[in-house]
Amino acid sequence: MSRPAPITEAEVSPADPIVDPAAPLIGVVAPLNYPGIDAEVRALIVGFARTALRTLTDLGARYRLVDPTAETRLSLDDDVHGVLLLGGGDFDPTLYGHHEDVPHLAGVDRRCDERTVAAIRWGLRRRRPVFGICRGAQAINVAQGGTLIPDLGPDSPHKGHGDDPIFVDDSVAVEPGTRLSGILGRTDITVRNGHHQAVGTVAPGLRVAARGTDGVIEAVEHCDPDIWLLGVQWHPEDPQGCADDRRALFAAFLARVDDDRRTAGVG
Repeated sequence: MSRPAPITEAEVSPADPIVDPAAPLIGVVAPLNYPGIDAEVRALIVGFARTALRTLTDLGARYRLVDPTAETRLSLDDDVHGVLLLGGGDFDPTLYGHHEDVPHLAGVDRRCDERTVAAIRWGLRRRRPVFGICRGAQAINVAQGGTLIPDLGPDSPHKGHGDDPIFVDDSVAVEPGTRLSGILGRTDITVRNGHHQAVGTVAPGLRVAARGTDGVIEAVEHCDPDIWLLGVQWHPEDPQGCADDRRALFAAFLARVDDDRRTAGVG
């Protein structure tokens, strides 16, 4: 089977991006071309990335797309006001101390992993809000010293099996009193999921913000309310998911970006 054509920024970009220099600028870390992508996965990547960028644009933000599978430099300069991390391939297990064989491991690109971790640490050093989706949530945990569950097993409810579609509707319980519960306004939600890995040992400084019905961690956030660091394991940018929840998550992220800019007195 031939490999599909590489995904380009033009394919995922909205036709009318925000160009106003006064608008917030978000660094979007999006692994567009990790190893082993087939036509089905390619279509998902394009659709999800396009929806994420469209949502940022609709909410009045500019973006700078950073593909850690391609760029040797992350292009995250001080003019970037927040970091959004999109999904991608599996993390190299050795990065979180796992050295045994992993079933169903796919899309591993260690350079991409290292650049993604660097982007998170860049954001934290500069006190920029960081929002991670799926692989992005896992990357947040690894970057802060946590581990991943390398494979959830053949009966995991968090993805389709066999000939079923990869992505499924999945019930998630949000922890009361978390930043995430305040953003979504409720604790029982249905999300779009398609993952076989998940957060394992939660990193120091982070806390669990949501779990699946089987107890698998579905979101993490920073314990310090002054640090806006949130990772959700599901895909709010799935076009088949809840548009209101997607908008609420992206709007909360951008609201904190705007608050930080006003506090710092910067453009």
